[in-house]
Amino acid sequence: MLSILSEFKGFFMAIALGVLFTFGASFAFIPVQSLLIGLIAFLVTLWTNEALPLGVVSLLPIILFPIFGVLELAAVTPNYSQSIIFLFLGGFMLAIALEKVRLHLYFSSKLLRFFPNTVLGIIYALAITSALLSSILSNTTVTLMLLPVALYLSSNSKLKIRFLLATAYGASIGGILTPIGTPPNLILMGFLKEKGLPTLAFGEWVYMMLPMVTIMLMVIPWLLSFGIRHESVEEIGKEAVPILDNQQKRLYGILIVLSLLLIGNTFTKKLFGFKLDETMLLLGFGLLMFVPKIGFLIWEDTRHLPYEIIFLFGAGFSIATAFSNTGLASSVAGRLSFIADIPLFWMFILVAFVVAFSTEVTSNTALTSIAIPIFYEFAKELPSQQGVLLLLTATVAASYAFMLPIATPPNAIIMSSRVIPMHEMAKIGFIVNLIGIVVLACVAYFLWEVMI
Repeated sequence: MLSILSEFKGFFMAIALGVLFTFGASFAFIPVQSLLIGLIAFLVTLWTNEALPLGVVSLLPIILFPIFGVLELAAVTPNYSQSIIFLFLGGFMLAIALEKVRLHLYFSSKLLRFFPNTVLGIIYALAITSALLSSILSNTTVTLMLLPVALYLSSNSKLKIRFLLATAYGASIGGILTPIGTPPNLILMGFLKEKGLPTLAFGEWVYMMLPMVTIMLMVIPWLLSFGIRHESVEEIGKEAVPILDNQQKRLYGILIVLSLLLIGNTFTKKLFGFKLDETMLLLGFGLLMFVPKIGFLIWEDTRHLPYEIIFLFGAGFSIATAFSNTGLASSVAGRLSFIADIPLFWMFILVAFVVAFSTEVTSNTALTSIAIPIFYEFAKELPSQQGVLLLLTATVAASYAFMLPIATPPNAIIMSSRVIPMHEMAKIGFIVNLIGIVVLACVAYFLWEVMI
């Protein structure tokens, strides 16, 4: 009897927290909104304590939202086929090909030549490389490409976890460096233009974000090395850089072409008036991996695709849709009206805190679309410059959520390795969240006002 109760402990905990959050929310929100808050608490608890498999929990909104009257079934299921999901699918196919032909061994050997061959050096190498690439390429694409490298660098499970986290966190940090680094940045730029507010040129954006990115890239890799600095790294990076065979050269060439297309695609809109869809590019190159004489995969290789992560993003989009359709987003804006009356620094802290922890349970792109209109209501009460800074803070905070895989694409991708326990990501990510919030508020208050 006790063993059965022990097995169901995590499930009972999720139910209890769901009921508790529903009851607590009922004092401030209408019944359907309270139910949504309770269901989110239930899902997040199951994601965190792993009482059920990740993919199973991620499919539960299809059943729970219609049963509790939060969303109709027809409104839930389309979220599991959003276009970004197919971007992931193409990227995962490329990552499987990279690992299959062992090209990641070449990349890892080259990478480690620039940093000390220590645990700390490797963590910095992964984080900085990921951040710099993510500033010009999609952080999703970069994390997918570096995933096999991070996995290869050590057979030590403790080191694997920290290397993967360094890769994902670096991608999230670097994604804010340019307006094109991550979708929330583009959503903000479009919103500012639509509302007639001051917008930042490409160079101005980089200039403002550089202090933030630099501080985070100095602090977070150092934090990730805690407790593992003395682990043996004798097996890491000692081999000579391998000579590429014909298969590897062909895949290397394909990746170069893809990278050039992705980089060039950021400028084609201004130069030629059109822009290729990144989802089509990634999925197209992923499917190219199956073409005889060109690609490297057979259909059986798709067994390695992390379908649970695809379901996870469907759950995230479903939550975002429920926020909008139930009016919970508007209700939250009303409850946060007191923000307009607090000092600017604490306003930055509060906005960053609310956004960073809210986006843990939905995609950063979806949350930014919800959060920017909410905080714009407060920004209107501030001088124009400070209003822009408030919206910038909310946008960056949407990318600075490090606890759960649903928060940002890089987190979800490294979770697909099946190496990182959910509770480990949540524990480390909680600390990184708090550091990111404080650094963001300080940079916004002390530097951005001078720089803008």
